Amino acid sequence: MRSFLLCLLTLTAQAQHIKLSGTINDTKEPIVGVRVSAFDQFCLTDNDGNFTLYVPPGNIRILFEHISYEAKTLEFGSKQDFHIGQIQLSPKVLDEIVVTGQHSAQSLRNSVYNVRVIGPELIRLRGATNLQSILSTELGMRFSNDLTLGTSDIELMGMSGQNVKILLDGIPLLDRGSTRESLGQIDIYNVERIEIVEGPMSVSYGSDALAGVINIISKQPQDFSLSAKIQEETAGKEYNLFQNKGAHYSSLQMSKSIKNIETALGFTRNFFGGYQGKAEGRKKDWMPKEQYLGFAQIGYKAKNGNIWYRFNGTDETLKSLGNIYINTNTQNPNATDQYYISKRWFHQLQGQAEINSKTTLTISASYTDYQRNTQTTDIDLLTKRRTLSTFGNQDEAKNNQAFLRLMGLHQFRPDISFQHGVELNLSSASGERITGTPNINDYSYFASVEYNVNKRLKFRPGFRTIYNSVYDAPPLIPSIHTKWQIYNNLDLRLAYSRGFRSPALRELYFTFFDASHSIKGNKDLQAETSDSFNAFLTFQKHRTYKSTLGLFYNQFKNLITLGIDPSDPSLNTYLNIDKHKTTGLTFNQNLIFKNATITLGLSEIGRYNQLEGKDFLFSTEINSTIIYKIPKWKASANLYYKYTGKLPRYVAENINGEIKARQTKSEDYHIADLTFNKQLGKNLELILGAKNLFNITNIRNNNATGGDAHSTGTSLPLSYGRSFLFSIKAQIF
Repeated sequence: MRSFLLCLLTLTAQAQHIKLSGTINDTKEPIVGVRVSAFDQFCLTDNDGNFTLYVPPGNIRILFEHISYEAKTLEFGSKQDFHIGQIQLSPKVLDEIVVTGQHSAQSLRNSVYNVRVIGPELIRLRGATNLQSILSTELGMRFSNDLTLGTSDIELMGMSGQNVKILLDGIPLLDRGSTRESLGQIDIYNVERIEIVEGPMSVSYGSDALAGVINIISKQPQDFSLSAKIQEETAGKEYNLFQNKGAHYSSLQMSKSIKNIETALGFTRNFFGGYQGKAEGRKKDWMPKEQYLGFAQIGYKAKNGNIWYRFNGTDETLKSLGNIYINTNTQNPNATDQYYISKRWFHQLQGQAEINSKTTLTISASYTDYQRNTQTTDIDLLTKRRTLSTFGNQDEAKNNQAFLRLMGLHQFRPDISFQHGVELNLSSASGERITGTPNINDYSYFASVEYNVNKRLKFRPGFRTIYNSVYDAPPLIPSIHTKWQIYNNLDLRLAYSRGFRSPALRELYFTFFDASHSIKGNKDLQAETSDSFNAFLTFQKHRTYKSTLGLFYNQFKNLITLGIDPSDPSLNTYLNIDKHKTTGLTFNQNLIFKNATITLGLSEIGRYNQLEGKDFLFSTEINSTIIYKIPKWKASANLYYKYTGKLPRYVAENINGEIKARQTKSEDYHIADLTFNKQLGKNLELILGAKNLFNITNIRNNNATGGDAHSTGTSLPLSYGRSFLFSIKAQIF
């Protein structure tokens, strides 16, 4: 069959370049739709697996990529047209390189942890402008939205808020409390992948990691790259580009490497016009948001090490708009607005040095300056003059965190490695709603040994010892993880972990009262501890199918939760629950078949609260992702679905001076997103899509309480309804 060329180059370009050609196949037949790239040129193989590519003469590095096959690279030099011949690709193993909690980067299958990975392709095809959109369809992930403050709380495997540790390149992100503002203040366009580890990770990552960790991995600088992305999205049926209705996202990023020096720079503007919903006048159910994100990175790579510095900045304003009233002095229409202004400056310094063939030293350091201001203003809608209100809240809250981790890895023998280090975490807060200027400091030493007994059996015991400036931590926090390769295609992972979390500054000292909140900090809180057991059985066959069954059981002592103040039933405060348990199972299927990648998952999660003293209350989740490649169109169709079952849980309340728990239940719902992406020429990619196909806005709850006792009422806000998106990305260089 005559070769059908999928690369269009001008005659001028062909004259200045040499021609590369070849045929790509697996062991049986040609492979259609392989992306062949070199320098800034690329093409796709035709129905016979043939390709033709025009590139500059000289030293050539050519890359072959396909969703169902392992990537392959060839390097050679040529000054004239060259026919490479037959290139064979191997079917892709459902495995990835992971770094979270590892002694060193290794394949997912070799890790003693069960790590979930959301890769770059899934992130790119999703058409998301924030991390919550990516995580919301993951098993065991739930979000509750506080529309009053514009924040969200995350839940992982039945545990929420402070028990989930959020990391950026392995460094903890600072949040004020259980609400995770940091997830909405990271530029998704600069995220390479996301790694999720369930269960206590206190040995590896210290406090706040009782439920698990979410590690967000940034993109690394390239030789030279300049790209831009623009995305427009409706908010339900609301959209107008010129009246700031809907969502408007634009980003520009570049990177450049000069010998051993790597640099990168990026800026993003993310505007959301709010969502009117059932609100009237100027008020909106979902607040408008103006957000600016930026980063700058510089690094140096040497043969035996590297060091790099990165700055991430966020400037965000959420606008709670008031309705119109007539000013009695001027007779002009006025309104009172409340702005929530956040500024986050995050500095990272990371480095690694290979001392010799058996010893590697690593340093990770960061400093975070995070401010959230509440500004209440009166605006004259006729003259547009805005002044500070004398009746509303004017507040500034400051949170700072300094972090340092020094770590050594020693490879004593090929089968034994030892990792240990020290960690400092210094946190402070101040503001009108915070009592005094408190601080909490953690000083830790941690160590673990990874021992490969043989090719099939691996152990990793470890421990952490913590000195906390406020609370007495357990003298030793142990863990042990094992991986046993039962058969060539069957792996079993068993683990026990101990967890520890001291109360956050917000839980101890924060006081907040307004029309929707009545929260008082509790200085008498005790630290949380936990014991966790989990098991994962993984079956992998034909290199394109993977099935994982997981079981877990967690028992928490002195769990910190928000409830009714025993001394004042009109207030909410943070309380310790003597005993809280979660248990459940997860079942994940992954399949790559020709041009389709399919995942299907099921989870059943139970929660037990000693205040009620009854059996576990279970909830069900089902999710699925289907990505279907259409090589001849240079396109793919992508479906993301999740069913979230009814969620029974307990709410603490004061009954005749005694704290008891009352059962509540939120209804089940379905969420689905559909996107279609198309490659336009060499450097443009188009994404069209529809989000929230079932048009879910709120879910009913017989005693609704959102994150941190906000958004009370008969329903919980979930989304602003079905929306449609248009996105275009340009790879300029």
